[in-house]
Amino acid sequence: MAKYLVIVESPAKVKTIKKFLGANYEVAASNGHVRDLPKSQLGIDVEHNYEPKYITIRGKGDILAKLRKEVKKAEKVYLATDPDREGEAISWHLLHALKLEGKKVYRITFNEITKNAIKESLKNAREINTDLVDAQQARRMLDRMVGYRISPLLWEKIKRGLSAGRVQSVALRIICDREDEINAFIPEEYCSLDVKLAVAWEKKPLIAKYYGTEEGKKTISSKEELDQILYDLEGASYQVDEVKKGERTKKAPLPFTTSTLQQEASKALNFSTQKTMRLAQQLYEGIDIKGNGTVGVISYLRTDSTRVSDEAVRMAKEYITDKYGSEYVAVAAGEKKNGQKIQDAHEAIRPTDISRTPYSLKESLSRDQFRLYQLIWKRFTASQMSVARHETTSVRIGAGKHCFTVSASRVIFDGFMSVYTGADEEKQENNMLVKGIDKQSVLSFAEFDSKQHFTQPPAHYTEASLVRALEELGIGRPSTYAPTITTILARRYVTKENRNLYVTELGEVVNGMMKKAFPSIVDVSFTANLEGLLDKVEEGSVSWKTVVANFYPDLEEAVSRAEQELAHVQIAEELSDETCDLCGRQMVVKYGPHGRFLACPGFPDCRSTKPYFEKIGIACPKCGRDIVLKKTKKGRKYYGCMGYPECDFMVWQRPSSVRCDKCGSYTVEKGNKLVCTGESCGNVMEKIKTS
Repeated sequence: MAKYLVIVESPAKVKTIKKFLGANYEVAASNGHVRDLPKSQLGIDVEHNYEPKYITIRGKGDILAKLRKEVKKAEKVYLATDPDREGEAISWHLLHALKLEGKKVYRITFNEITKNAIKESLKNAREINTDLVDAQQARRMLDRMVGYRISPLLWEKIKRGLSAGRVQSVALRIICDREDEINAFIPEEYCSLDVKLAVAWEKKPLIAKYYGTEEGKKTISSKEELDQILYDLEGASYQVDEVKKGERTKKAPLPFTTSTLQQEASKALNFSTQKTMRLAQQLYEGIDIKGNGTVGVISYLRTDSTRVSDEAVRMAKEYITDKYGSEYVAVAAGEKKNGQKIQDAHEAIRPTDISRTPYSLKESLSRDQFRLYQLIWKRFTASQMSVARHETTSVRIGAGKHCFTVSASRVIFDGFMSVYTGADEEKQENNMLVKGIDKQSVLSFAEFDSKQHFTQPPAHYTEASLVRALEELGIGRPSTYAPTITTILARRYVTKENRNLYVTELGEVVNGMMKKAFPSIVDVSFTANLEGLLDKVEEGSVSWKTVVANFYPDLEEAVSRAEQELAHVQIAEELSDETCDLCGRQMVVKYGPHGRFLACPGFPDCRSTKPYFEKIGIACPKCGRDIVLKKTKKGRKYYGCMGYPECDFMVWQRPSSVRCDKCGSYTVEKGNKLVCTGESCGNVMEKIKTS
């Protein structure tokens, strides 16, 4: 009979860990959390020092009953839930739910599911870290307070089924703010000028870019400036003024953290954050490898540390020396150094055994598992390799008072780049220079290549760039990025098209209400400071109840104020000018999952519906019919002709009835400006104020 009981979170780990521990150990799973705050109420006693009211989660009674039976048989119980705040809290809840107080109970953690790691964790068993538990409790209660006090208001004032969240509402605000930036952005004209030069005795021409004058670098900001430069350069002779050669090094990347893995998997593999975490969880919990059984192939996936264990570094050095040579081994591996608190003492995400190459596992992994494992393996291997070295060449070419430059680089030692290049770097191409160029090279003019450009607005957020923004702003933690994005997409506050995140009409309404009624909840600095306080709870320097007690009264005051201020909001259904085709009633505007639509007020007797088209009072510049506000299938707003499909006019920004005073093209509204849509015009006009 087994003497010792090990309790883990996931059933997927049970078989693997059991194999490592042998007959004296029984391994069982809790299937995640076993206790939580009740769904039917706030679950926090605000009158009595903010005591949480934990209950057994529905459906977990049978699991707890089985665990209690195993506990009775065991001499010692090891709580082996995940090595983070959440995992520590699950162990604490298990301690109470299974009534383990006073028994031989130990907390063990491991960063990877391998035999050595499991055995080592048993040697270093400890007590439950109550500071970690308190940090999780505080986070859970803050999230509950925001969700349960604000969400009902959204239900009442906008639509049932909506929700607010301490992190999700801030994430929505960030996306909305970026959308406002894009909508208000006014493009500015600039030009580029390249010159093609023939080099004596060389077959390949030299392409040089305009740099400026002898006085310094100059931007060509208009067609007029470009024409002046071209006039100055008429008949000019071109000569090489300077050739500079140098060397630059490129550092190896740091191994992955949760956020950098999500970002790179999005860019390189087109994985959503949710998909990345699901696959990483599978790789961590264990893969059936032919001849080896079930083995965890990567370390723990929720971390913001780039630290790597000494053992992993040693194995990496041996592998790199053997496969690539000693010159490819890093002199010293770098570690992330910034002012941010690094959650727990985790390692970076890495393969548990570097000799287990992606291709050796290809038969044991699904296609997506293989692609993610390959990314993790390459990144970690590269992080332990030497810098790449490039030879750089910079050429300065004079032409009268103007000058042009050519720069190029070539790899002289590939270092870590022999294994890994990031998704962004893969798109960059090295410039090529004619081989023998120097000050004596004879240059002759061939032709100019000039182009007109307009500055581009900030890019829409992608899942990857949103994760990066949340991390940089200190909002949320590694475990929250994926669920936050998943939630705002599921609520249809945001839609995803071609990787970009766009705010829906519903998202705009919810964000507007949150900014008006709960400005502090959606304030980036406030939320980041709150995260900092939770970190201090984890460190043991701040009481978790102090954080909760300081937060709740202000929230309650804001909710009461919002209930009064928003009482006047018209909830009555808006009448349209459309009549029901079936019963003749005046149709009303309603909110659905995809935004507004027209419905018969006679529901359920009459179930007639129509699409809702909001006229903006402007005629189509193509056919003269009404322009209406429309939405894509995924909820993104745009303006199109009511005569579609006969007329295909559409534009993302709100069109204006005012025509461009330069070229006559139609204009679109950008904040308080009107911007011409003519391809080569770019004229900006003041919007006429209407009283």
